[in-house]
Order: sequence, then C-alpha cells, then structure tokens
Amino acid sequence: DLLDAGHRHSSELPAAGADMEGASVLPLSGAAYQPYVSELLSFSIERLHKEPELLRVDGERVRRQMQEVAVENYAAFIAASEALSFVRAQLEGFDKHLEALVEEIPNLTSGCTEFVESAHQILEERKLNQTLLANHSTLLDLLEIPQLMDTCIRNGNYDEALDLEAFVSKISKLHPDLPVIQGLAAEVKKTIQSLISQLLQKLRSNIQLPECLRIVAHLRRIGVFSESELRLQFLRCREAWLSGILDDLDQRNVYDYLKGMVSCHRTHLFDVVNQYRAIFNNDKSGSEENSDGGLLFSWAMHQVSNHLTTLQVMLPNITEGGSLSNMLENCMYCAMGLGLVGLDFRCLLPPIFEK
Repeated sequence: DLLDAGHRHSSELPAAGADMEGASVLPLSGAAYQPYVSELLSFSIERLHKEPELLRVDGERVRRQMQEVAVENYAAFIAASEALSFVRAQLEGFDKHLEALVEEIPNLTSGCTEFVESAHQILEERKLNQTLLANHSTLLDLLEIPQLMDTCIRNGNYDEALDLEAFVSKISKLHPDLPVIQGLAAEVKKTIQSLISQLLQKLRSNIQLPECLRIVAHLRRIGVFSESELRLQFLRCREAWLSGILDDLDQRNVYDYLKGMVSCHRTHLFDVVNQYRAIFNNDKSGSEENSDGGLLFSWAMHQVSNHLTTLQVMLPNITEGGSLSNMLENCMYCAMGLGLVGLDFRCLLPPIFEK
C-alpha cells in the first residue's frame, strides 16, 4: 500500500507541476532543488533530452527497491501498525483513567487533610503517653497514696497519714482541672473519714491524758471540727466510754452494781474532767471560739445528776443497814474526790439515804 501510494504520488507530480505553472514561474526555485537545477544547467541539449528517460528509470529502480524493502520488512510494518493500534488503545485507556483520577483528586485532598489531622492527634497522644511513661513511677506513687494512708492508719501512724493528706490537698489545689488528681483527693477524703472514725473510737476507750492530747491534736490538724464541736465530740466520746463501763456491770446485784458505779465515777469522771481541762483550757486568749461556754460544767452536772438518780432508784433495793452504811461511805468518798474538780455533791447524799 505504501509503495502504491508513493507511485501515485510520483505520477501526479507532472500534473501538479503543470497546475502550479501559472502560480510560480520557476517551480524548482526552492532551496532544496538548487543543486539539481545547477546540475541541469551544466548539461548539454542531448543530455537534457535524455534526462526524462533517466528520471523514469531511476523512479522504476527506486520503486522496485521500495517494493523489495516492503517485502523483506513486511513483518516490521505489521508490528509497527499493531503497536500503533495498541498504543492508541492504551492512550484512550489512559485518558479514561486520568479523567477518573481528576475526579478523585478532591476526595484525595480531603482524605489527606483528615490524615494530617489524625496524625496530629496521634502525635499529641503519643507525647502524652511519653510523658506518662517518663513520670510512671511518680504517678504510681501518687495513686498508691490512699492505700499507703490506710496502712498508716491501721498501724497507728497518724502523723504520716496526715502528712500525705496535706500533700494531696496541696496538689489538688494546684491542679484543679486534672481528673486523676481530683479522684485521688476524693479517695483521700474517704480515708480521712476512716481516720476520724478511728480517732473518735479511741476516745471511747480507756486512754490516758497523753493519748487524749495526741488524738485531739490529730483532730485539730484534720480541721473537720470547729473548736466548740471538738470539745463536744470529746465529751460525747468519753461519756460513751463511761456508759460502756456501767453497762458491763451486773445489775442483778444492786449493791455490787452501785459500788461499781460509784467507783467508776470516782475514778474515771475525775479523769475525764482533768483531761478536758488540760486539753481545752490552756487557751488564755479569751476568744469566743476557744471559750468553753459552760460546756464542761453542764456535762459534769449531767453526769452527777444521773449518778444521784440511779442512787434514788436502786437504793431502796438494799435492805441491810451495813450495806447502806458502806454505800454511803463510798459515795461520800467519791463526792470528796470529785470535789477536787469542783463536783462535790456530799450535801445531796443524806436526803437520798434517809429516804
């Protein structure tokens, strides 16, 4: 096909030249034809007459050579044609894929934006995790404070427990926006309530003045009670202890019960009054907060009143004169001892025993 097309093109050259004859005076005036034109001008007339035949022969030779080349290399031409078709088809596929890619670019852009935001968030979380890992031991110590406080309380190390509570209270005020710290402070408050209960329970037991001083000092340091409330709690707890002692006495034997009650009041009521005065009456500032307000006197008179009421109720059950005499002697001795703290009630005893 290519050779036929070349042959037709060659045969059409004279006609095309004739058509262009009117348009250009010298059709071979182009720069590409100048060497051939120069060669023609050097020929003789005879040589010029022979030139068309020579050109025809050369054309035939060239056409044959082209045919031979086409025959020898037809496979290459076919492969080139197939390659061209394949490339054209591939280019069309590329166009479709490129169009789809262009349509997906906005989605890709938004996906990249989301990825960047997610990466920033992950990076921040990673920094937090690194900080947490770097401070793991410190954080672990903080989280173990409630358990450590509970151990200190159970072992009676109240000063150490209160030191831990003060530390947690301090960091809670420094970091009010951290849930972990606030949760830790809440657990410590629960532990402090357990400490308060244990301290009050100790006040309900048989303890001496030094232990009472330590317990009240701890309660003051906790700060859960005002000074007046602390005084009232102290007297309530000591009264509960006295009541427990009296409840343990056997009421079936009236004489033994009254004798035990008189001995209890003579010894322990005296101690409670002295303990109260030693703990709470050292303040000489005269401030209303530290003023007793007659609390101790009212409480002591209540105890003496209960003592006398019990005597009035139970003495009629004692019929032996010797027992009554011994009981009167014990009561007088008890009233005389309590007189050292301002609770002498000996003048109130004879009317009770006379009845």
